[in-house]
Formats: sequence, structure tokens, C-alpha cells
Amino acid sequence: MSRSQFAIDVPDSLVARARSGCREAFEQIYRRFERPVFTLALRICGDREEAGDVLQDTMLKLFNHLPDYRADCPFWGWLRQIAVNEALLRLRRQRRLVSEITVDEDDLPEDRGLPPWAAADAALLQRALDGLPSATRSVLWLYHAEGYTHDEIAALMHRTPSFSKSQLSRGTRRLRALLQIEEPIHA
Repeated sequence: MSRSQFAIDVPDSLVARARSGCREAFEQIYRRFERPVFTLALRICGDREEAGDVLQDTMLKLFNHLPDYRADCPFWGWLRQIAVNEALLRLRRQRRLVSEITVDEDDLPEDRGLPPWAAADAALLQRALDGLPSATRSVLWLYHAEGYTHDEIAALMHRTPSFSKSQLSRGTRRLRALLQIEEPIHA
């Protein structure tokens, strides 16, 4: 399992108290992870209402499966995996993945690497991401922000690594077009 750049530490004692049934400890965990789970779900689903549903489903699973947590991996990594699975499950249920993965290749400029993330205004970038098909947006987010490999993304999305690579390439080209980013001239 890859490690997110947004790792969040949680004291082992807090997890132990929540596992033993302490309601206040679970509420503290909820408050600590509510925003990161919602943000992750929003980036994958592209819709605030869907992200709220994913947050709710993730926290219910957390509550029901907290006794199953093994401390041999970081807590946020374990919870993040639940959130990613819930978000992708929601997308699969809506059949968005199948209907939105086709992109007209003639409309896309040639891919020459990663988009210059730091150069784009955050609001403009969010609008551009929202304009992408959910499968493409999910792959972009999982790869660039969460640090998943193509093999891991393929496994999560029940696809092949080639699917992940092609969605990343298409998404990068489409983002560049949506953000109207010109390619640098190589001397």
C-alpha cells in the first residue's frame, strides 16, 4: 500500500480507546479524519454530495471494522484505503467509469509530461478537474496526490495498469487544454 503525502498521525492510545468502545475516542478520530476523508472523496467523486456520502459510508465502516485494524500499518493509510474503496465503489455503482472513459483523442494535444500543478490557481484547477470524466479524475488524483502506482490504481479500479496509464496521459493532456497551459519551448 502506498503512503499518502497527507499522512496524519493518530496516537495509538486513542485508537485503542476507540477499539474498546469509548465513544469520545471514536468522535475524536472522526473529527480528526473528517476533512481529509471528505477531501479525498471529493477529489475522486467530483461532487460534494457524493463526497459526503462517501465520508458517511467510510466512517460507518471504520466504526464497524475498527476492531479489525492491525497496528502494523499507519492508521491513516488503513482508513484512506477504506475511503478510496468507498469512493470507487460509488462510482462503479453509478456506472460512470464505463460510460466516461472514452475521450475523443482528436480533441487532445500531445502529452509531454506532468502539468505544472504549482502554476495553476487552485480554483481554476478544481474547475478543470471537475470537467474531467470521473475515471480520469480519479486516476489523476490517486497517482499524483495520493502516490498510488499504476498497478495499485488498476487493482482498485478493477482495470489494467494500461488503463491507469492511458487515463493519466489523457487526463494530463485534457487538463493542459482546459487550463490553457502552453508547452514550454525546449532549446
